[in-house]
Order: sequence, then C-alpha cells, then structure tokens
Amino acid sequence: MLNDPRSHGLWEASAPATPETPRLRGEVSADVCIVGAGYTGLSAALHLAERGARAVVLEAAEIGFGGSGRNVGLVNAGLWLRPADVSGVLGPVYGPRLLKLLGEGPADVFDLVERHAIACEPVRAGTLHAALGGKGLADIAVRAEQWQALGAPVELLDAAAAAERIGTAAYAGALLDRRAGTIQPLAYARGLARAAMAAGAAVHTESPVRRAVDEGKRWRVETPDGAVTARHVVVATNAYAPSADAPFPQVAGELVRLPYFNLATRPLSANLARSILPAREGLWDTREVLSSLRFDAAGRLVFGSVGALRGPGRSVHAGWGRRALAKLFPQLGEVSFEHEWYGWIGMTRDAVPRFHRLARDVVSCSGYNGRGIAPGTVFGREIARLLSGEIGEAEMPLPVCAVEPVRFRPAREAWYEAGAQLVHATAARL
Repeated sequence: MLNDPRSHGLWEASAPATPETPRLRGEVSADVCIVGAGYTGLSAALHLAERGARAVVLEAAEIGFGGSGRNVGLVNAGLWLRPADVSGVLGPVYGPRLLKLLGEGPADVFDLVERHAIACEPVRAGTLHAALGGKGLADIAVRAEQWQALGAPVELLDAAAAAERIGTAAYAGALLDRRAGTIQPLAYARGLARAAMAAGAAVHTESPVRRAVDEGKRWRVETPDGAVTARHVVVATNAYAPSADAPFPQVAGELVRLPYFNLATRPLSANLARSILPAREGLWDTREVLSSLRFDAAGRLVFGSVGALRGPGRSVHAGWGRRALAKLFPQLGEVSFEHEWYGWIGMTRDAVPRFHRLARDVVSCSGYNGRGIAPGTVFGREIARLLSGEIGEAEMPLPVCAVEPVRFRPAREAWYEAGAQLVHATAARL
C-alpha cells in the first residue's frame, strides 16, 4: 500500500481486490461518523447499518491500512493475560463479562465470514500456544487450568503430542485452543467493508480527518475535501491514531507501539507442507520476544516476531528468520522469503483494551495488545449496540475510563525496536 511492499506484503499480494471507496467530497449527513477503516470501525459500520443507522466511515489511507491489514491472522480467544488476571484488573463484573465476550469472539468472526461470504481463507483448526522450556510449560498449564474452569475447549499437550502437531521437538508442550483459527487478515478487512457497504454504510478512503467541531447536538467532522455531520463519532484508529494536531489525539498518547514483522516463504511442496503444522493450526510461543507461525492457503509458511523491517532491522530480522526456521524444521533446507512486511501493535500498560468517552457523543475502543481480530470485531458490534440504544453504557464489556498518557512513550518504543534487533542478531545461531 502507498507503494510500500513492506507495509502489507503477502496479504496485499493475495487478498481480493478492495471495494471501490471514493474520497469524501462535499457535505454528508449521518447518524454516526466512524474514524478508521479497520476491524473495529468496519464492524461498527456493518452492525449499525444492519440496525438501520446511517454510518459513514472515514479512512486516512486505505481499508485495513493499519494493524488490521498487517497482522499474523491468528483469530484468538481472550487476551494475552491469563483469565484470572483479566478479572483481577477489571473486577468481578467486567472481568467475567469481557472473558465471555472474547472467549466467543472467534466464533463471531467465523460466523460473520460465513454469513457474508467473505473470501479470507478461514481455517477453524484452533491455535497452539507453544511452551519454551519448563517455565513456558508452567505458564500454559496455568492458562489451561483457568480456561478449562470456565468451560473453554482447550487442551494441554505434552512434548510428544506438541511435536506431532507442530513438526518439531523444540517445545516442551503446547496449549491447543479449539475455539480459534486463522484468516487472511487484509482480505477479512476488505470483506467487512464490502458487507458494511452492502448493508448501507458508506466508506471513504484517502479522507483524513482534519478537524472535528462540536456544534451542540451534532458533530461536524471535516476532511480536506468534505465534511460529515453526525450525532455520534466513533474513533477507531488504535495504534495508527493521527498525530497531535488532528482531532482526538488522546488515543495515540496512551498506547506504546510495538513493532511486529512477518516473513513468508515460497509455497512449500506438498510433502514439506505436511511435515509442519499438518492440521493447520496457527502458533505462537512463550518467548518474551515471541515468534508466530502459520500457513496461508497457497502453502506458504508465514513466520513472524517482534521487530521493524527498517534500517538495520531489515537484515537482522530476516537473517534471524532464516536461521530460526532452519533450526526448527531442518527439512526445509535453505530458507528464502518471498514476502516481508511489518506494522505496529498498540500496547496498554496492563494489556487490557480501553473504552473511552473522549467528548460528548464521541466514543473510542483501542489497545488490543496484538489480539485485534476478534476483539476489534466484537467491540465494533458492541459499540453499534450502544449507539443504537440496545444496551446502556453500564452493559458494555469494558468500563468507561479516563485516558492515561504513557510517560516516555517514544523512548519505550525505541527500546522495544532496538531490543528486538539485539535479540535477533544473536538468536538461533547454529
């Protein structure tokens, strides 16, 4: 996108064409103006339109330009936190409510995919949280126990069973979550846009918001070539929130951006492809600088980790990827990559998303901490229910909270980028 092959890589090369979404020109009236055409914004637009509301989405770049079009494509249940920790952060009302919502999130995603015939390579084979050593095994054992206590269909695999499912003996075990799966993430975003537009929503790309004016009973949201007048505004920009001189910059200030990259091999031969993740689960591991692994529909192995493919990081991370894959799966031989891309994850201080009321009739949900597909989809739906009057604010899955800017945010982001380079410069050397 925007003539940058490392922005969306394989996903842009293999996704169905984007729907036609012209730049906003002139004056438009709506019930809800949504800023950002990622999962949250597009899901909100779809569910609002299905309820008869006039929804207009304004996107500064293209559909799925942010994390929605760049991520690994793992449709996971829950958050990074253990279930008990979620309740510890949010309390006895919102904790269980959020766990139930996000536990059912993957099913909601796959139901939308089926209902709207979204061509996004859906695979409902589950995901594997692979344990590195005894410490990693202890962590996933606790997670398994806590999810099973909530009735979730998760299974703790020992080293032998994990090796059979993954194709390597590198892990001490794995947590199999049968609720989860994989999709082609940019294709899913484009499919959500098509579904929203078919339901009656309008989506305008290349339409950055320059100003938002509270006119009393309605908001006037202005772009370079037009304006939307609406009663409600939804800010759905997450880690790709606008700069400080744009409206509602608070969202960016409370998120630390963590870089994450993906490398995709050429399509593997049938024999090789059967030797790695034969059931086609998605995988991520328990390392602090974690790795992820999955296949696409054409048989490419997609391998990712923390880091930015820019400056010296590009060669450092690609070199690590070749070494790490060869060590995990020696049968691959010399590894080369057909696509490479990266983006940014919006991290909150406690790994829990945020729901904000930024101003009168202006709401925002962000901070998915690398779990954007299912949470973005269901939070967009819940925002639509809220603005349609189906539920009240107290019935939302998250409490309204104040925006808390992160101290020393640029320094922290620089540290994450440099630290990932340091780890990958020395890791997986044979």
